[in-house]
Amino acid sequence: MKHRSLFAVGGVALAAMLAVAGVQAQTIEKMKQFKVATTDLNLPVVAQEGRNANAIRKNLEKVKLPPGFKIELFAVVPDARHMAVAPSTNMLFVGTRKTSVWAVTDRNSDGVADEVKSFAPGLNFKVPNGVCWTKDGFLIVVEHNRVLNFPAAEFFYEGPDVAVIEAVPQGALIPTEHESFNHGARTCRVSDDGKLHITLGQPFNVQPKEKIAEFEKLGIGGMIRLNPFDGSGREVVARGVRNSVGMDINPKDKTVWFTDNQTDGMGDDIPPGELNRITKAGGEHFGYPYIHGNNTQIAGTGAAPDLKGMQPPAQWTKPQVELPAHQAQLGMNFYTGKQFPAKYQGGVFIAAHGSWNRTKPSGGLVQFVPIKADGTAGALETFAEGFLDAETGSYRGRPVDVAVWKDGSLLVSDDYAGAIYRISYSN
Repeated sequence: MKHRSLFAVGGVALAAMLAVAGVQAQTIEKMKQFKVATTDLNLPVVAQEGRNANAIRKNLEKVKLPPGFKIELFAVVPDARHMAVAPSTNMLFVGTRKTSVWAVTDRNSDGVADEVKSFAPGLNFKVPNGVCWTKDGFLIVVEHNRVLNFPAAEFFYEGPDVAVIEAVPQGALIPTEHESFNHGARTCRVSDDGKLHITLGQPFNVQPKEKIAEFEKLGIGGMIRLNPFDGSGREVVARGVRNSVGMDINPKDKTVWFTDNQTDGMGDDIPPGELNRITKAGGEHFGYPYIHGNNTQIAGTGAAPDLKGMQPPAQWTKPQVELPAHQAQLGMNFYTGKQFPAKYQGGVFIAAHGSWNRTKPSGGLVQFVPIKADGTAGALETFAEGFLDAETGSYRGRPVDVAVWKDGSLLVSDDYAGAIYRISYSN
């Protein structure tokens, strides 16, 4: 039975399905059974006008774009990270690295959000960075160490109580001993076969020798996929990755692509970041921690002295594109809209969050990579710049993710300014 038809039979059948997974938390148990977990139905909204919004708009005047493009404030969204545009309504859900998921709504379809408020605030989210959709409209929220699944979230988001399936219970995504404040932000996508793909950054600058085999077996420092409704069928599809915080699936050939961030402590200009593509069934190895990029060795350097003498993987996949060092490329998205000129259609937009410890800061960009006819990547180019003040070295904003909006414009999230921008094009 398809999930859509299961949901359509009514609340009784869905409540039975939701009650299958045992959960200790009282709030999530009530929400699984369509019971009221809280009393106040009036969720506070985030102010969309005032001094803060005006200051953000003023900063956007400094952003440079190709001719014909303009950037505007779409919404004030505190700590805005990864975005999931709703399939049926003019709204999106936005993850954070804190404790909130935001529901953002453009009620009058004018290209500016009218309302921003917390989604399912009673659930006590923990780093709910990853948000994405199943093909039949279930919202997935991937936390640091839990996966939640919300039936028809875009229609039942108005109040604090929202039906939920706990697909992977707290503490079961990774072993709890590997939980860390470092590299704990997950990202996700659901492929056409219904499998949920999740990136799992490893929690070290470079993982120590004794952790390599365990991490590769678990998919830590790589990507896994599993059933988004009960967590079953888990398998590792990418190994040899340091910390991926961005992924998307090419709608043309269905290959999975992801960004990967660089090792710290090796200087301003090495190693390069990566834009990677998975093409082999059964998963691939992408070289880390032996190597990063095409030929920058990590093992045995000052960043990983305990890996001296490490042998390279028998087979490993080189990146599609080497990205400039320490720009922290995070979210990425294939452009599926029609509004932008032909050169951008089918290509990849990438959010470069910006360096945190480089001598001269770099990043604070939106970048673009065209995709060739054979499905491989072309050359990287800068699409939007000016979030980093070149004179002072201070950030005005730090792009995290990109998403294609309903009209073909591009949304850009920014966790530093606490905002989402909309980039549009006209001749």
